[in-house]
Formats: sequence, C-alpha cells, structure tokens
Amino acid sequence: MQNAYLVLVFIFLYAPIAALIIFSFNDSKSMGHLNGFTLKWYAALFKNGSILSALYYTVTIAILASVISTIFGTISSIGIYKMRGKMKKAILNINYLPVLNTEIVTGVAIMSLFTFLNMNFGYKTMLISHIMFCTPYVIMSVLPKLRQLPENTQNAAMDLGATPWYAIRKIIIPQIRPGVISGFLMAFTMSIDDFIISFFNTGNGVSNLSIEIYGMARRGIKPEINALSTLMFGTVMILLILSNKKDSVIKNNIINRGK
Repeated sequence: MQNAYLVLVFIFLYAPIAALIIFSFNDSKSMGHLNGFTLKWYAALFKNGSILSALYYTVTIAILASVISTIFGTISSIGIYKMRGKMKKAILNINYLPVLNTEIVTGVAIMSLFTFLNMNFGYKTMLISHIMFCTPYVIMSVLPKLRQLPENTQNAAMDLGATPWYAIRKIIIPQIRPGVISGFLMAFTMSIDDFIISFFNTGNGVSNLSIEIYGMARRGIKPEINALSTLMFGTVMILLILSNKKDSVIKNNIINRGK
C-alpha cells in the first residue's frame, strides 16, 4: 500500500515534466496530439536571437553569482562558526530570513534597495540580487561541515607555526570542501532557475531564460518553450546528479582512508 501511494505521488509530481519533454520532440505545433519525432524545435530555439541573448545572461550571471556567493558564504560561515552567544544566534536568524521569506518579498525588498540607492536597473542589479539571494544557501551548506570538524583544529595548526590565513586555507577549507562544493552547486541551480528575483531587478535589454519563457508563454504556448524548458530541466538534473556523485566519492575516500 505504501509503495503504491509513493508511486502515485511521483506520477503526480513528474507527469507534467514527462509530458513537457515528450512534446518538445513532437512534430506538431499542437499540444493535443503526437505527430512523430523531430528535433526542429531545438534547432529553432538556437536560431532565436532573444533566446540566445537570454541564455548568455543566464549562464554568465549564474556562474558569477555562484562563485562570488560561494566565496562570501564560505568566509561568512567560518566567521559565524567562531562566534559565540546571542550575536551568533541573531546572525543565523538573519541569514535564514531570505530562505524562509517568499521570493517575491525578497525580490521587492532588493528592488527597493536599488531604487533607494538610485542604481540603474540592468545586468549589474540582477547580478547583485542573485549574489544576495544565493549567499544564505551557501552558508547553510558550509556550516554543518564546520560543525563536524574536530575542536580547536585551527588553534592546533597555529600552535605549530601556521598563520591564521594559512590554517584556514590549508587545514579548514580542505576539510569542508564537500560543503563548499554543495553550496556552489546549490547557488548555481538557484540562480539559473530563478524568475521572481530576476524579474524585479532587471532592466531593459537584460533578460534571463526564466523571464524569456514567461514572455513567450504570455504570447502563446509554442513548442520552443517545451524545448527550452526541457534543456533547463536537464541542466538542473545533471547538476544534482554531479553533486550527489561528488558527495559519494568524497565519503568513500574518507572511509577508505579510515581503514
């Protein structure tokens, strides 16, 4: 009974995605019936100038935002880990706010900040908003790995002559690398998939794939949307598989070393 219930839940969750993937290879423009296999919608997708432009902005912003937020998040995690008392709890609660808040609240809040600062909306504001949005997720990925470290690891290294920066770079970061990699992949996935934060903090001429899909859908459902959505779904799935595989390899290496 439990297995049947689980199967029904997965069918309910993934049937729409399966239908989207199937119709992205459908030779007919109609979503009502199948008319043979084709790749022409994917070919048409990569001939569309606005989609290629959106792809460029999506990838560059996702890479920059994930790299910068991983650096900020890792450094912040180490600082938070070393804090004690009420200040640490307060900062952790502040870090959870963007995660617990609905995205529309975070998007409007960041937009209001940019408006107050008189910033011109465009590539720069979208990039900054993605960094602000992704950094808390990196912190949440790195902190658990820091808590697993033996106590006074850095102090022991410094007693042996290491500088604080050398101890962090050579002792701390290698041991928390799985959390850093997970945080990077999480930030990249969140950035490449985001719509609401991007929608409120972009400007004229700057659009990512999520905004482009929204605009295409408002003009009418086209087969190119299915193809584009399938590629985005495949990208996210590959990232998740790589992340899980990386964690498994690291865990196996740790176990083998222990033996």
